[in-house]
Formats: sequence, C-alpha cells, structure tokens
Amino acid sequence: MAIIDKPSDYFNTKLYTGNSSTNAITGVGFEPDLVWIKDRDDTSFHTLFDSIRGATKRIFTNSTNAEDTVSNSLTSFDSDGFTLGSHGGTNSNTNHVSWNWKAGGTASSNTDGSITSNVSASTTSGFSIVSYTGTGNADETVGHGLGVAPSMIIVKRRSGDAGDWRCYHKSLGEDYLIRLNLTNASLDNPSWNDTAPTSSVFSIGTNGDVNTSGGNHIAYCFAEKQGFSKFGSYIGNGSASDGTFVYTGGMKPAFVMIKRTDAADGWIMFDNKRSSFNIVDKNVQANSSNSETTYGYLDFTSNGFKLRMNGASANGSGANYIYMCFAENPFVSSTGVPATAR
Repeated sequence: MAIIDKPSDYFNTKLYTGNSSTNAITGVGFEPDLVWIKDRDDTSFHTLFDSIRGATKRIFTNSTNAEDTVSNSLTSFDSDGFTLGSHGGTNSNTNHVSWNWKAGGTASSNTDGSITSNVSASTTSGFSIVSYTGTGNADETVGHGLGVAPSMIIVKRRSGDAGDWRCYHKSLGEDYLIRLNLTNASLDNPSWNDTAPTSSVFSIGTNGDVNTSGGNHIAYCFAEKQGFSKFGSYIGNGSASDGTFVYTGGMKPAFVMIKRTDAADGWIMFDNKRSSFNIVDKNVQANSSNSETTYGYLDFTSNGFKLRMNGASANGSGANYIYMCFAENPFVSSTGVPATAR
C-alpha cells in the first residue's frame, strides 16, 4: 500500500480571522471539496460546504436542519482555499477554524449500487463525497467510488424535514449506528441493512434519515490509508497521569475526533493548529454550537495519541470510544524518514 508522504495535500486545518466582508482564505494547500467551519469564539453552528452540493449550500453537524442556501456564506472553492461572504456564521469578526478535505473534484455518475449516485472520490486519500436520491425501499446499495471498503460513513438527509446525521463506523459494525448531531450512545439499528460496506457500495435500509423516498442525501465516506488516516476504537483506563495510549497506525495526528459509544457524551474535536504543542487542549464538539473550550485532554505523539485526563468524555475507566484521525506526518515516509514527536 502506498504511503502518502505529504498528508497536507489531502487534509489541512486552516485558522482564520473573519472580517464580515469578502474574505479569501488561502494557505489550505489545495482546492478543498469539503470545508467544515466553526467559529471558535461564538456559539455559531458547525457549517459544512462541499463541492457536490456547491458553494453557498450549507448543512450543520449540530442540527437536524435541512440544507439551505446563503448567498453570502462560502461563495467559492479556490485553488488554495475558499472565499467567504459577509455572513456571520462563517465570517464574523472573530477567530474561526476550518477543516478541509480534498476528494476528486468534479463529480461523476456512479452506477455500482442499486441507486445511482453522484460521486467525487480520491482513491489516493480514501475520501469520497456521495450524493444520492433515496427510494424508501429495503436492501438498497449506493456506490461510493473508493475502490476499498470505507471505515466510516457519515450520512445526512438534505431535503424535506431533514433529520439526524447517521454514522457507520467499522469499530461498531454494520448492525449499529451513532448520530453525529447527538451525544447518544451507539444504537442497534438497521440503517445499514445489517450489511458491511464493500469495496464498491454501502447498504441502506428503509430509515428516512438515510433513504427517504425522493429525498436528497449526502454521504461522506472515509477509507483508511496508511500514514494518512485511521478509524478505530479504544477502552479508557480512567488515569490522568498515565492515560490510554492509542496507536494510530503509524502516523502523527493532525486531527482527532473522539466519541464515547457506550454512554452519552460529545464528539470532541482536536487539531494541531489550534493546539500547536502538547498538551492538546483546545476543543469543540461536533454536536454542539458551543464556543471552543480549553481542557488538557491528550498529547499527539509520533505514532498516536496519549490521553492526559480521566474524564468520562475521553478516558473513563472501562469506557468504549471510537475515533477518526488524519495525519500530520506518517511515522515513516516512503523514503524511510521517520516523523518527529512534538
């Protein structure tokens, strides 16, 4: 398996200060296909834009709201970032964080599944954006374009009354879902038709959040790639002095999101730009509009992350957690050069 020597070609965190006017955000390093923005200083919603749905069309991870169009929000995806209008949720005169992923650019039709999808996929980085129209029927499949089975799938109904964000995670398995907009524990539910995703499709049942008849849906699909991304689970040990160490497949994290799965707690998000050295303490929650808080959660190491707290949200004794992680550096590059610890 090829190693991505420069993960920032496919994922990058970009911090910026809003100006309540036209604001060209540069320095991302590529033209993003998915931009996730959060105001760090205010209680604005987490706002997502992607290249399939198009600029100005937003959805919120901490809400069940349907997609809406705001002409002065994110107005374009650019070669080195994106441009914002004057809308306060994404460009108020405060500090903001954006997480940016590169997929495959212009989408194309995919007929691998029983439902035809529109897909922008990067098989190199293992990320695709998938748009499809639901049927309401059981035993449907949707093509994802990755060429390998995704480890995590995040689905949102965009139209109508909308609904919860439903997530598949390989550590929970195909019988379970967990909801991105809620703190709830994982749930035994047939949203994925009790069928694991394959190298070409993922399965959906009759639940309206993933398969409303005539409803428009968007899915973000992630496959593990050596040295770039990891999706796994761990058990907390309840120790602040010597917390659980999580090996991330041989890479130094740039971004980690953690969710407890056996009890209610938030989706906690960390990155190497808001916390540029250990302890990694600046965090927001994907399920909440709350502003950024500071709490000494964890360290990023050259090959994983080490918990530095004993709270139930990330390191409760015997508690179960899932995570998604993207790399700053592979532990060892394709040239044999090791990554350095922080």
